[in-house]
Amino acid sequence: MDSATTVIDAHADFEGTLRGKDAQVLGRFRGQIDLTGRLVLGEGAKVDAKVTADTVEIAGEFKGELKARSLSVLEKGRVDGTIDAQRLAMREGALLNGSVNAGDGRSPARASLAGLTTG
Repeated sequence: MDSATTVIDAHADFEGTLRGKDAQVLGRFRGQIDLTGRLVLGEGAKVDAKVTADTVEIAGEFKGELKARSLSVLEKGRVDGTIDAQRLAMREGALLNGSVNAGDGRSPARASLAGLTTG
C-alpha cells in the first residue's frame, strides 16, 4: 500500500460510503466500499458492507456482498455472504460461508458453500 491508500485504523468505527482507489480497513466498517484498486481487511477488521474492488485481501471478518476480480482469504479470514470473483484463493484456516460465483463468468458453474473451512 502506498501513501495514497485510505486507512481506517484499528480504533475507528466508520459507517457510510468509501470511494477511491486503494484502502486498508483495520477497524470496524459498515456501509458500502467502491474501489478501483485494492482493498485489504486486516486481522482486526470487522466489515459489514457491499464491496466492489479490483483486488480484495481478507485477514479479518467480512459480512455482506463482495464483487472483485481477485479475492484472497487469508489464514484468519472469515467471510459470510455473497461472493462474485474471477479468482478465489483461500489459505489453510480460512472460513467461507455463503454463496460463491468464481471463475470467468462464461460457465454457469455456481457453488453454494456452507461453512467451508480449509485446513
